[in-house]
Amino acid sequence: MRILLVEDARALARSIAQGLAEEGFSVDVAGDGEEGLHFATEVAYDAIVLDRMLPLLDGLSVLRRLREHGVGTPVLLLTALGELQDRVEGLDGGADDYLVKPFAFLELAARLRALLRRPASRVDAIALGALEIDPLRRHVRRGDVVLNLTPKEFDLLLCLASRPGDV
Repeated sequence: MRILLVEDARALARSIAQGLAEEGFSVDVAGDGEEGLHFATEVAYDAIVLDRMLPLLDGLSVLRRLREHGVGTPVLLLTALGELQDRVEGLDGGADDYLVKPFAFLELAARLRALLRRPASRVDAIALGALEIDPLRRHVRRGDVVLNLTPKEFDLLLCLASRPGDV
């Protein structure tokens, strides 16, 4: 399994990369957000471990751009930002998991294995007449009009649209 680690703290990045290699992963390391975005869009990774506070381009911006480019690779945000709002922003921003520093390496490895066990998410747009739902970007359009939905409204619409005919 090939992992991209985007972490600007060099000592931590070396430690994580070594531990993941010992767990059997092949690891590429990027030291800033722009480099991480470049790697993630050029190479097919099985998962990405992404710090939120990065130089040049922050982790949430990297994540948003990845999702906008259709990259559906599972992303685990690894960050010192551990408040509830930070975690919610990260998960709503497209992350598949969120782990707060300091962390136990065994937990990081277990979370990565869990992400890799999950079946690939459906990323195709759903069309219902003039309504188009993009699950990856979390956008909804009706014709040329973009509909601004709350996260809950979007999730409900996606749930209903994904199960046509079900009550």
